[in-house]
Amino acid sequence: MEEHLLLAFALTTFAGLSTGIGGFLAFFAKRENKLFLATALGFSAGVMIYVSFAELLPESLEMLEPIHGEHGAAWLMTAGFFAGIFLIGIIDRLVPEHQNPHHVRSPGEITAAPDHAKRKLHRMGIFAALAIAIHNFPEGMVTFFATLHDPSLGVAIAIALALHNIPEGIAVAVPIYYATGSRAKAFWFSLLSGLAEPLGAVIGYLILRPFLSDTVFGLVFAAVAGIMVFISIDELFPAAKEYDQGHAPVYALIVGMAVMALSLLLLM
Repeated sequence: MEEHLLLAFALTTFAGLSTGIGGFLAFFAKRENKLFLATALGFSAGVMIYVSFAELLPESLEMLEPIHGEHGAAWLMTAGFFAGIFLIGIIDRLVPEHQNPHHVRSPGEITAAPDHAKRKLHRMGIFAALAIAIHNFPEGMVTFFATLHDPSLGVAIAIALALHNIPEGIAVAVPIYYATGSRAKAFWFSLLSGLAEPLGAVIGYLILRPFLSDTVFGLVFAAVAGIMVFISIDELFPAAKEYDQGHAPVYALIVGMAVMALSLLLLM
């Protein structure tokens, strides 16, 4: 697994810094692009949900069974899965609701701010950046540990998280841009908010490295599955439905699952 360290860090950094892409796109986004954003978010949710149940949880069980037996492995896998959900749920609750970046507004939805509102917009952008950084921290561990175990799986997860991070970058860039008038400042804040992902990967690896074993990896994989399911259900799919009230997000979710299923079959 050590030979994949550089790739794991590179993929985690790519996924995290995709917030910068969102920051860049924020200056050109229009209301007409909502359908694309909705389908991208639905597709990402489909990939993450399918990977969690069809790949990560079976991998967790496979790693735990030789050591703990079938019954013990099932209990540990289940505990790890819900521990991941509990962890990301606690992180989610620690972010004030009005700063929680579940709804991303495009520039087309924000009118030019009067002087007295610019300070409030600037503050909102800063808090959005902090909120996204908090959410991105465990996501970095998701990509990193998945790549260490299976690089092809890490690539799929990194792409899904990158799609997820683009609208988060928009959430940071838009209020800062409209408050300051500076595209550069808005872009850099959106980019920096994604640095929490590689930071989370490095810190998680350094903490867990002395204890790495099949049991630890099995538990981490189960927890990662829980984190990804929570993100998909709590953030990605609801956001997709906000952008498109029709069936496009559902179809995109199913296509995401199908693409992930096909890629896993081809790599067998």
